[in-house]
Amino acid sequence: MELFLSNLFTAATNVAVLYIMVAVGFISDKVGIFTEETAKKVVTFLLYVVASCTLVNSFIKIDATPDTVSKFFTAFGLSVATHTIAILLNTLTFRNKKDERNPVYKFASIYGNVAFMALPLAQAVLGDEGVLYCAGGAVVFNLFTFTHGVKLMSRQGEKLDIKKIIVNPGVIAVVIGLPIFLSGIEVPYLISQPIESLAALNSPVAMLVFGTYLSRTDLKSMLFDKKIYLTAAMKLLVLPLICIGVYYLCGLRGAVLTASIITASVPSANNTFMFSSIYGRDAALASKTVALVSFLSIITMPVMIAITQLTW
Repeated sequence: MELFLSNLFTAATNVAVLYIMVAVGFISDKVGIFTEETAKKVVTFLLYVVASCTLVNSFIKIDATPDTVSKFFTAFGLSVATHTIAILLNTLTFRNKKDERNPVYKFASIYGNVAFMALPLAQAVLGDEGVLYCAGGAVVFNLFTFTHGVKLMSRQGEKLDIKKIIVNPGVIAVVIGLPIFLSGIEVPYLISQPIESLAALNSPVAMLVFGTYLSRTDLKSMLFDKKIYLTAAMKLLVLPLICIGVYYLCGLRGAVLTASIITASVPSANNTFMFSSIYGRDAALASKTVALVSFLSIITMPVMIAITQLTW
């Protein structure tokens, strides 16, 4: 019980921090300091520059040893499996192609807030080992969002640029960062510090942008949208429970199981509303979906973590 309450407190604290930053963005838009129009211009910079630096920075921070390399690629493989399960599951759930809201719900059901939620929670629950496992998940998240995620959010009939799907910030960041990690090269301070500083902008700037979109939406409608609750159920309950069952049957136990389920059970990613804005989807709907799913995760994430630890 004590462990469950500790995990609950950690999850609730991280969500509370998120909502405080969202509130700043919300108020800033209302008073005209940082408006939705400004936020739309920031989104592209956030996705293509800051997100890339976040991923490269995660590679720079890990010391390459046989143990860390093995754990990293274990986490990488598990995250590929998790995202594949999520895509198959939600393709069946949100299969009505005529409903233009479905890509938003589907994206929110598949992609989780790994950087902001999974990494801090893994650190609190499992220590540095958990962070290492979640870092592998963050790499896969970026690879999938900038390939499958782009295809998902692009409108039907719109000509897809295959080159842009393959050559994207997520892939480029891995091409740069992975050799650095595997070779053990020490990146000079003059290069690593700017990358780290830009990476630090990821969560606060994303939350400010999130807040500006929320300020223009009807928040009451969020509580009566059945598909948002379906999205929450798929992301926070169905996906992690299926992953727990599959990975347990595959013989996974201990920190690797808990870390993989932390990654699977985090609420919808900030990229949901950023991609919605860039690709002409309903950004207001995306903001409401992320807001409600994030709030509900305060309860569900500790439960999922507790279940994995009961199986040790």
